[in-house]
Amino acid sequence: MELIRKIKHAESEARQIIEQSGKQAAGLAEKGRTDRADALEQAEAERKTAIESAIALGQSQGQAEAETLKAEAAASSQQLRQKAQEKIPAAVAKVMEYLKG
Repeated sequence: MELIRKIKHAESEARQIIEQSGKQAAGLAEKGRTDRADALEQAEAERKTAIESAIALGQSQGQAEAETLKAEAAASSQQLRQKAQEKIPAAVAKVMEYLKG
Protein backbone atom coordinates (compact mmCIF):
# COMPACT_ATOMS: atom_id res chain seq x y z
CA MET A 1 0.00 0.00 0.00
CA GLU A 2 2.72 2.40 0.93
CA LEU A 3 4.53 1.66 -2.33
CA ILE A 4 1.37 2.35 -4.37
CA ARG A 5 0.88 5.63 -2.53
CA LYS A 6 4.51 6.62 -3.22
CA ILE A 7 4.11 5.74 -6.90
CA LYS A 8 0.92 7.77 -7.16
CA HIS A 9 2.61 10.66 -5.37
CA ALA A 10 5.60 10.43 -7.73
CA GLU A 11 3.23 10.38 -10.73
CA SER A 12 1.42 13.42 -9.37
CA GLU A 13 4.70 15.28 -8.89
CA ALA A 14 5.78 14.29 -12.40
CA ARG A 15 2.52 15.66 -13.83
CA GLN A 16 3.00 18.90 -11.91
CA ILE A 17 6.57 19.21 -13.16
CA ILE A 18 5.41 18.55 -16.73
CA GLU A 19 2.62 21.14 -16.40
CA GLN A 20 5.00 23.70 -14.93
CA SER A 21 7.52 23.01 -17.67
CA GLY A 22 4.81 23.46 -20.29
CA LYS A 23 3.71 26.73 -18.69
CA GLN A 24 7.30 27.93 -18.50
CA ALA A 25 7.91 26.99 -22.14
CA ALA A 26 4.73 28.78 -23.20
CA GLY A 27 5.73 31.81 -21.13
CA LEU A 28 9.20 31.86 -22.68
CA ALA A 29 7.74 31.51 -26.17
CA GLU A 30 5.33 34.37 -25.52
CA LYS A 31 8.15 36.49 -24.10
CA GLY A 32 10.21 35.75 -27.20
CA ARG A 33 7.32 36.79 -29.47
CA THR A 34 6.78 39.95 -27.43
CA ASP A 35 10.49 40.79 -27.49
CA ARG A 36 10.63 40.27 -31.27
CA ALA A 37 7.54 42.43 -31.77
CA ASP A 38 9.01 45.16 -29.55
CA ALA A 39 12.33 45.02 -31.42
CA LEU A 40 10.51 45.20 -34.75
CA GLU A 41 8.44 48.16 -33.56
CA GLN A 42 11.55 49.95 -32.32
CA ALA A 43 13.38 49.28 -35.59
CA GLU A 44 10.41 50.65 -37.53
CA ALA A 45 10.38 53.79 -35.36
CA GLU A 46 14.13 54.25 -35.88
CA ARG A 47 13.68 53.77 -39.64
CA LYS A 48 10.93 56.41 -39.71
CA THR A 49 13.09 58.80 -37.71
CA ALA A 50 16.03 58.24 -40.06
CA ILE A 51 13.82 58.85 -43.10
CA GLU A 52 12.36 62.01 -41.60
CA SER A 53 15.87 63.25 -40.73
CA ALA A 54 17.09 62.52 -44.25
CA ILE A 55 14.10 64.36 -45.73
CA ALA A 56 14.65 67.37 -43.47
CA LEU A 57 18.37 67.41 -44.30
CA GLY A 58 17.61 67.15 -48.02
CA GLN A 59 15.11 69.98 -47.79
CA SER A 60 17.50 72.26 -45.91
CA GLN A 61 20.35 71.47 -48.31
CA GLY A 62 18.05 72.03 -51.29
CA GLN A 63 16.89 75.33 -49.83
CA ALA A 64 20.48 76.43 -49.23
CA GLU A 65 21.48 75.46 -52.76
CA ALA A 66 18.47 77.32 -54.18
CA GLU A 67 19.45 80.43 -52.22
CA THR A 68 23.02 80.15 -53.50
CA LEU A 69 21.81 79.82 -57.07
CA LYS A 70 19.49 82.81 -56.64
CA ALA A 71 22.37 84.90 -55.31
CA GLU A 72 24.61 83.83 -58.21
CA ALA A 73 21.86 84.64 -60.72
CA ALA A 74 21.29 88.05 -59.14
CA ALA A 75 25.02 88.81 -59.23
CA SER A 76 25.27 87.66 -62.85
CA SER A 77 22.24 89.76 -63.78
CA GLN A 78 23.73 92.77 -62.01
CA GLN A 79 27.02 92.34 -63.89
CA LEU A 80 25.20 92.08 -67.22
CA ARG A 81 23.12 95.17 -66.40
CA GLN A 82 26.27 97.08 -65.43
CA LYS A 83 28.05 96.10 -68.68
CA ALA A 84 24.99 97.19 -70.67
CA GLN A 85 24.84 100.50 -68.77
CA GLU A 86 28.49 101.11 -69.60
CA LYS A 87 27.82 100.62 -73.34
CA ILE A 88 24.68 102.79 -73.54
CA PRO A 89 26.46 106.19 -73.79
CA ALA A 90 28.66 104.96 -76.64
CA ALA A 91 25.65 103.50 -78.44
CA VAL A 92 23.66 106.71 -77.99
CA ALA A 93 26.60 108.70 -79.31
CA LYS A 94 26.82 106.46 -82.39
CA VAL A 95 23.09 106.82 -83.05
CA MET A 96 23.28 110.61 -82.63
CA GLU A 97 26.31 110.72 -84.91
CA TYR A 98 24.45 108.68 -87.51
CA LEU A 99 21.37 110.89 -87.29
CA LYS A 100 23.46 114.07 -87.65
CA GLY A 101 24.77 112.56 -90.70
